Amino acid sequence: MQFTLKIWRQKDRNSEGKLVTYPLSGVTPDMSFLEMLDLLNLELVKKGVDPVAFDSDCREGICGTCSLYISGRAHGPLMGVATCQLHMRSFRDGDTIVIEPFRAKAFPVIKDLVVNRTALERIMAAGGYVSVNTGGAPDANSLPVGKKVAEEAFDAAACIGCGACVAACKNASAMLFVSAKVSHLALLPQGNPERAERVQNMVAQMDKEGFGYCSNTYACEKECPKLISVDHIARLNRELLLAKIG
Repeated sequence: MQFTLKIWRQKDRNSEGKLVTYPLSGVTPDMSFLEMLDLLNLELVKKGVDPVAFDSDCREGICGTCSLYISGRAHGPLMGVATCQLHMRSFRDGDTIVIEPFRAKAFPVIKDLVVNRTALERIMAAGGYVSVNTGGAPDANSLPVGKKVAEEAFDAAACIGCGACVAACKNASAMLFVSAKVSHLALLPQGNPERAERVQNMVAQMDKEGFGYCSNTYACEKECPKLISVDHIARLNRELLLAKIG
């Protein structure tokens, strides 16, 4: 397979970026998208050209660092799939593929396709944890949690913090990310003691980081590689309201 790649190249945060076109051949259908970029970088290095900078770690759809904007969609054309799980058989031979970094005020570009997403980490540091002594695993198992509640909490906990919801939202909102983290702990008994403080602190930090407001277009849900439901945003709003009036 061969492709025409239009890739965003930007030396650093303060430099002007642009799309640069690279023809690439020798791609196999079973290559992952990141393996295809590895192949491109091998060719660029052989030619003495600076390789394309992009993030990756686990390459198993777990860590969320592989986040790319591919031909107008966060993580590419498939639903429920992170960039590292996207394979080149999802494209047609000869396609032109546009590859850009996630774009949001809170995600400044570091270089090429790499953005700084530590804003999400600061939101987590503001309250996305349980600080009370909950004991070990056996102690947690001694607390009865209904099956439906446990499944909802597990679905929320599946969020990998990739930022696709931010990239997909026209307002660059982080509401789906924050709501998943709030829901996960609010639904479980271990998270109850700090639930009011948690939601207020995390939302305040989200606003401080410069993320926009929820646009209610459901784009975040559609592009989320873990298919996190916008129902969690409704729960976040309820949690915040109860915290303020309680």
